[in-house]
Amino acid sequence: MKNSASESGLYIIESDEDVEKDMQKDENDGNDSDYSNDSNGNLSMRKPSNYSIAWPQSYRQSIDLYGSVPSPNIGFLGTTSLSRLSSSFISSSLTRRHTLEVLQPEKKPLLQPTEEEQPRHTLLPPQISRKSSIKISKVSHEPHIPGQCTFGQAVLNGINALCGIGILSTPYAAKEGGWIGLSILLLYAVFSFYTGLLLRYCLDSAPGLETYPDIGQAAFGTTGRVIISIILYMELYACCIEYIIVESDNLSTLFPNAHISLGGVELNAHILFAILTAVALLPTVWLRDLRILSYISACGVIATILVVLCLFWVGLLDNADIHTQGTTKTFNLATFPVAIGLYGYCYAGHAVFPNIYTAMANRNQFPGVLLVCFAICTSMYCAVAIMGYTAFGKATLSQYTLNMPQHLVATKIAVWTTVVNPFTKYALSLSPVAMCLEELIPANSPNFFIYSKLIRTALVVSTLLVGLSVPFFGLVMSLTGSLLTMFVVSICVTIIVVGIVSSCLGSYSALSEIIQELFKS
Repeated sequence: MKNSASESGLYIIESDEDVEKDMQKDENDGNDSDYSNDSNGNLSMRKPSNYSIAWPQSYRQSIDLYGSVPSPNIGFLGTTSLSRLSSSFISSSLTRRHTLEVLQPEKKPLLQPTEEEQPRHTLLPPQISRKSSIKISKVSHEPHIPGQCTFGQAVLNGINALCGIGILSTPYAAKEGGWIGLSILLLYAVFSFYTGLLLRYCLDSAPGLETYPDIGQAAFGTTGRVIISIILYMELYACCIEYIIVESDNLSTLFPNAHISLGGVELNAHILFAILTAVALLPTVWLRDLRILSYISACGVIATILVVLCLFWVGLLDNADIHTQGTTKTFNLATFPVAIGLYGYCYAGHAVFPNIYTAMANRNQFPGVLLVCFAICTSMYCAVAIMGYTAFGKATLSQYTLNMPQHLVATKIAVWTTVVNPFTKYALSLSPVAMCLEELIPANSPNFFIYSKLIRTALVVSTLLVGLSVPFFGLVMSLTGSLLTMFVVSICVTIIVVGIVSSCLGSYSALSEIIQELFKS
């Protein structure tokens, strides 16, 4: 009993009477019960789900690691009046459902046994009498503890997923689209918030739905699951390319004279730092246990806030003449489609919200989590766009850190923070892509780890080659936001129209700009 408790966590023993009451209550609830209760309950008593055996089986596990802040408790963002108000108003008006708070085990196997093969008391330690049942709550510091995520943790997870490197390009997006273009950012925020609420409705519509691919499978079968998975993985892959470009641009700004000659081939600062970045990142991609990186990447919220504060420090407090002539435009029709893609990329982390929802201890608070996340992130995006474009005007570059005067201390802090941050997130972003490819390796292959390292190495090399071939941070981000992010967000009829138009215009404009830049060089 001692060993079992130490391995499985904290056991809470209930009598048969309590269990029978709970079962009778569930039966009496009938259709009024939330479907999500089934996913929240004791997983050992659940029926096997078709969603858990289809490719990619590793999606839930990998995205949990990618998008979760592994803090055991965030007290200052606990159950607030805001969360209670939003959960009671928004969720009831949209879904008319009620979600129970239930403890559940820490992990779910990717391949679940059939109902006949499943033992009746799989969670019972040998010493416990038959006249008892168990609910497990494991105290752990792993990146994801299903059903144990508090309101504060969910908010930090959401902000960490939404506010990434996309915030660096919002002043550039304001330049490309003009001040009127900011309305697109606000429109996308409203649409993303609304589709986030729809996601909850979708996840609660049937037992076993937990991720975006699950929803795709429920709606369009296996084909839908595969297509939506590929799109989401491509989005993560594109994000890794952006990390390479970010490192190359910012390090070459810090050390513009760096160069090296190899066999008569001259490598300038951009190419040199891109290669060095890929070499430095490769060992992190080989890691099988990324929990340490997940802890560090949780500081991404702090890093984002720090970079934003540095911009405002330089723009408002430092006595530096950074303003330009002919500063801003109200509307820029020629490059407006590029701005559409850039603003769309700002909400690329939207795909993580199903995982955040299914991880929450009290899922009724999810609308409040969305409201706080989108309010904070959209406010930061708008503030940075306004400040950056006002400060740098028509000279605004794709990353505002490249515009900041390099001799200032605040600039160095911002640039080095931007340089360090991708080292914690690159492996977390690329691992889901690697894991889905590793599923194609035969399970009994004796060379699995060799093939795994080859796959991960090939992915890193490919992101390096693409980053060197198309070293245009803003345009690649615009293409990603238009072609991938807006496609995922396009769910209901009204949003489909805006999403398709934005996707077509932004993709065409970004591809045209990329081709023009390639021919120039």
